[in-house]
Amino acid sequence: MIVRDPPSALRLFFIMQGSVVPRIIGKMGFVLVLTLTVVLIDTLLTPLPRISLAAMSVFGVALSLFLGFRNNAAYARWWEARTLWGGLIADTRTLARQLELFGIPPSDRPALLTMTAAFAHAHRGSLRRCDVQDDVAAWIGKDKALTLLARANPADAALGHIAEQVAKLKRSGVVDGFAQMALADTLSRLALSQAGCERIRTTPLPFVYSLLVRRTTYLYSALLPFALLGSVEWFAPVFAVVVAYVFFGLQAVTNELEHPFDLRPNGLPLDAMCRVIERTLCDAMNQTTPPEAKPVDHILT
Repeated sequence: MIVRDPPSALRLFFIMQGSVVPRIIGKMGFVLVLTLTVVLIDTLLTPLPRISLAAMSVFGVALSLFLGFRNNAAYARWWEARTLWGGLIADTRTLARQLELFGIPPSDRPALLTMTAAFAHAHRGSLRRCDVQDDVAAWIGKDKALTLLARANPADAALGHIAEQVAKLKRSGVVDGFAQMALADTLSRLALSQAGCERIRTTPLPFVYSLLVRRTTYLYSALLPFALLGSVEWFAPVFAVVVAYVFFGLQAVTNELEHPFDLRPNGLPLDAMCRVIERTLCDAMNQTTPPEAKPVDHILT
């Protein structure tokens, strides 16, 4: 996720970090070449058919509505994903406080809290499909990490291990029934947040809708030069490229926001949020707190 102060009005037009321009420059170039070709043929060789600007305006409004709706749906996914991870952070803090409130001995807390950190990293690895073995092993040891990550759902297995530890504390009389219920409720909320993230990760926006928007965008960009003939003359390529930037840019933004967990400049900073959880748990165990995650070149991963 990009973290930076708003740029000045001049720099705003030249910043490429996080911009969709590198991803759509080829499409903009295609529209530019197509429009130049149409204008040259119409001017130097033979008049080409014209399309009514009013008709293209109606077409453009309809396309804008489609793109706007899809962009809103993609942003809603991005924001829900951030909300779910905010819930994960809040619930890990609640779990750490509950261990103190219910008088669980300090010697029994690390088994619960270190597995909570392992859960966060395993969950991140599942969402990003990346290797988190070293991060998990740093908290629970290499052997346990290998066993945990070999499970079908390592994050869920970590929560199951925490539940087993709570059950043992109940059987040994360390916690009473009320404390067990409160801890179980916290684990349930962690599981719900995890399931919500998995739902977003495995359920993209409907492909048929995305296909319709993409086809319509290409069709509009291909027809636009014929609507600009005779109205803006040699400025037609400029107008066509600007329109292509808007429509293809919105499409690219939507594609990026649709996948909030991917390691992209505008993706969620899962590494940084896992560090927040680590700092909470280290503080609860009276261990040296790791430093805050810092952006590298204005990007938090």
